[in-house]
Amino acid sequence: MSAAMSAAQPPATERHRLYEDALALLMGTLFVALGTAIYGKTMLLTGGVAGAALLLSYVTPFGFGALFFLVNLPFYALAWKRMGWQFTLRTFIAVGMVAGFSRMTDSWIGFSHLDPVYATVMGGALCGSGLLMLFRHRTGLGGLNILAIYLQERFGVRAGYFQLAVDLVIVAAAFFVLETDRLLLSVLGAAIVNMLLAINHKPGRYLGVS
Repeated sequence: MSAAMSAAQPPATERHRLYEDALALLMGTLFVALGTAIYGKTMLLTGGVAGAALLLSYVTPFGFGALFFLVNLPFYALAWKRMGWQFTLRTFIAVGMVAGFSRMTDSWIGFSHLDPVYATVMGGALCGSGLLMLFRHRTGLGGLNILAIYLQERFGVRAGYFQLAVDLVIVAAAFFVLETDRLLLSVLGAAIVNMLLAINHKPGRYLGVS
């Protein structure tokens, strides 16, 4: 077999090792927890269930972590039925870790000044990168992430584009809660998160499986 023919063939699928899944779970949830903490400090909104939990935290006395965990509960039935028990278990653990890390982030880091535009870009980049790590190890963060992954694997609908559409609806629901500049920045943040996923999370581009 020539080198050219060998190079033209796709590499064999390589399964993730347990420590690789564990590291992705740890780093991905830490990234998302920090990204949402940055958004919370500047009264911004992200998309998906995390965005819904943030929005509720602005208008209720409950913290983001507890709301994020509770809002996700109804989606586990879909995960179990469509994605399997292993994915469901990993997702349940990931949601619990984000909820826990979110509660602890305030004791780990503080901001004396946080520019809203910088917070939008970096918070979105952290959340998007964290989600990408989790997606590539067949783990979601509940809610719309479960539905987005299912639609991509079952029907070929890009997870990032689907989530962008739903995220814009969630951001629109915040019209009476957030100031106009924060609302516009939240739209930019949602675009950053989901473009990261749409560009980098494509079927066949990353072949590792758990």
